[in-house]
Amino acid sequence: MLRQRNFLVLIFGVLLGILISTGSSVLAEREASGDTNAIPFEGLKTFSEVYGRIRQDYVEPVTDQKLLEDAIRGMLAGLDPHSAYLDQEQYNELKVGTTGQFGGLGIEVGMENGFVKVIAPIDDTPAQKAGIKAGDLIIRLDDKPVKGMSLNDAVKMMRGEPGSEIVLTIVREGVEQPLKVKIVRDVIKVKSVKSRLLEEGYGYVRITSFQSKTGDNVIEAISELKKKGDLKGVVLDLRNNPGGVLNAAVAVSDAFLESGLIVYTDGRVEDAKMRFSATPNDVLNGAPIVVLINSGSASASEIVAGALQDHGRAIIMGEKTFGKGSVQTILPTSNGGAVKLTTARYYTPSGRSIQAEGIAPDVPISKVKLEMAAQSEFSPIKEADLVNHLENGTEKPLKKDETKAGDKSEEALALQDYPLNEALNLLKGINIMKYGHKKN
Repeated sequence: MLRQRNFLVLIFGVLLGILISTGSSVLAEREASGDTNAIPFEGLKTFSEVYGRIRQDYVEPVTDQKLLEDAIRGMLAGLDPHSAYLDQEQYNELKVGTTGQFGGLGIEVGMENGFVKVIAPIDDTPAQKAGIKAGDLIIRLDDKPVKGMSLNDAVKMMRGEPGSEIVLTIVREGVEQPLKVKIVRDVIKVKSVKSRLLEEGYGYVRITSFQSKTGDNVIEAISELKKKGDLKGVVLDLRNNPGGVLNAAVAVSDAFLESGLIVYTDGRVEDAKMRFSATPNDVLNGAPIVVLINSGSASASEIVAGALQDHGRAIIMGEKTFGKGSVQTILPTSNGGAVKLTTARYYTPSGRSIQAEGIAPDVPISKVKLEMAAQSEFSPIKEADLVNHLENGTEKPLKKDETKAGDKSEEALALQDYPLNEALNLLKGINIMKYGHKKN
């Protein structure tokens, strides 16, 4: 045993010597050039000491690969809630998720104080049908406590073979006892765009998430609505939309704008500084738009709402959004995995940073009215509530058979979805003011 310990000490002595010599040479070069971002020699020394102690004295053997990967995960997790290390399997799952089809429950989640927080359930998925709500705190997955799990491990547990069951134990604000919800996993095929006529001349387009083809799908949906008659206005529903692909948000915004800046990003490195501008042709030819948002509208949803708001192209109605205004870049690693690293903040055309602030609606819908309409029972978590967040620098689902114009009275729509009814009334009011009573 003594011989083995001496051997390990020798190994770490050599490792430490390499780190010292490397750190010292780089430190000298950087000090000579006036660079204060020198390699932290003392920190590397401490890391080497802790690494060696775990490897020698931990109660069970631990592989070097696990120690190093866990160190990387911890380093990224300490930055902000959205930076993470992805092993090969997790990286492949991420790539599959952006295509709109994967196996699991159908919820967008984040980590808060060691527990899993529901940002938003995805429409028409097992989670939504089981009654999972934005803001729910998941404390157990089957019989396993979530506390101490990484977000990636929790997501991996929630995914599984279609038809298999999982029991989520959740804490919900306003409910005294934890709730146990049994959910049957399914193949999650997320249809990112849904559309219908609310009544003659007034269209409804809902975007549930931003995938690679969402921009094209929105244009197709508008074209189909136009075939049923001239559109006097459209409600664009981004409520409980957790975001997704940045380019899809740009494409959706571009569909309704003819010129000007859509969004720009700013970070420390040159590659993080990007600008996206609109191209000619507005698919609605200037017809009014009301965008519905709530506290579950995040990331790409906020890009669209902010761009249309700054250009005066749409009226934004609802609640203040989630406030995720940071950009994550996926950086593949040599082992087949990837680093998801926050590299920039994004800004609306007028220069507003949405990070930890969100988009404020032009026409707010009060919490009192939302509660009266049974839209929400509590205040869901926002980006600003997340630990280590970057500083600034529930609706009821539409029924599948409700696809025909005029098949529901205004009273029924108001009872079913109060914000949507208010958006429709606002569109009608805009047309009355613009064209007179004959064209409302």
